[in-house]
Amino acid sequence: MILITGGARSGKSTLAEKLAAQRGERVLYIATSVITDDEMAQRVEIHRQTRPVQWITHEGYRDLDAVVSEKGEGCHAIMLECITTMITNLLFEQAGNVAAEEMDFTALEQGIHQQIDALILACSQSDIPIYIVTNELGMGIVPDNLLARRFRDIAGRVNQRLAAQAQQVYLVISGIEVKIKG
Repeated sequence: MILITGGARSGKSTLAEKLAAQRGERVLYIATSVITDDEMAQRVEIHRQTRPVQWITHEGYRDLDAVVSEKGEGCHAIMLECITTMITNLLFEQAGNVAAEEMDFTALEQGIHQQIDALILACSQSDIPIYIVTNELGMGIVPDNLLARRFRDIAGRVNQRLAAQAQQVYLVISGIEVKIKG
């Protein structure tokens, strides 16, 4: 497992795509976004159009351990885009329409960690290089609302778990990659 982290629009995805493509033509691309509005629909469509046609795409954000194990077979590489979006979708799926002040963030985080732990296990059992993209959220100001603060904290702890298990970790800043592990 290779973790690629950095801020928004830092070049993380470009690096992951480049590294995955270098492994061979058959790449499983796991897209974790959910289309919630027109802007997101446009972003997803741009990503779909720019991906190489021979890449296999799986769109979903849960039970990705099974996707890695089942759909990754026969692939040269797997790219997961992105953990932060996966966390967002899991958080809102589990919380439903509950106000942030009423959310049980401990239980929500446990559910997210179950998904992440299963993903880490599947990655560790795979012989295929798996490039995982995530956002580094803890380098800016402290968010002004409870939900954003808790989300940042959960994402930070998830990133720590992933980085601890990754063979390599890259930090991307302004399009410049820095290998920080491996």
